[in-house]
Amino acid sequence: MADTRALAKSSGIFLNISCYILARFNNGILNFMNEDFEQISLKPGFMKHNGGLLFKTTSEDKYQFKTTIKENHLNAAGITHGGFIAALVDAGAGTAAHRAADNNPCVTISLELKFISPVKLGQELVGFAQIQKKTKSMIFLTCELKTENKIVATASGVWKKVKLSGSGPGG
Repeated sequence: MADTRALAKSSGIFLNISCYILARFNNGILNFMNEDFEQISLKPGFMKHNGGLLFKTTSEDKYQFKTTIKENHLNAAGITHGGFIAALVDAGAGTAAHRAADNNPCVTISLELKFISPVKLGQELVGFAQIQKKTKSMIFLTCELKTENKIVATASGVWKKVKLSGSGPGG
């Protein structure tokens, strides 16, 4: 009888924990994919207007960023607009350049983008950026954009470190 009570009590605790985790997951609070990602689109601007961008550093020269495709990202054909994909890569890879430049501001000098496959509503796009070379004033990087382990686009670009006059970024 004691074993039955112990089992019932431990099962109840497990059930309570499971329900708590499930409730937190369903409310969007707990998302195992996002545990290391941070929202970087906090200030008003283009990417915040477009739905925001989650970002994380995975090593000294590797970074990831992601977003989920919403209706406003689609073109007339019902797939993700190429301009949104370009903006996403520019913002994500640009943030990687910024982080690689010790958080100094960087501007895009060049961005070559190849579109490979379409992206549909509700799919999560994940970018993988890798720094290829850093100089005193430039950051060179490559990027792959994937959804469901399928390559959507590839890119390479150059970012220049800049010194802003005035009050700082945007100033």
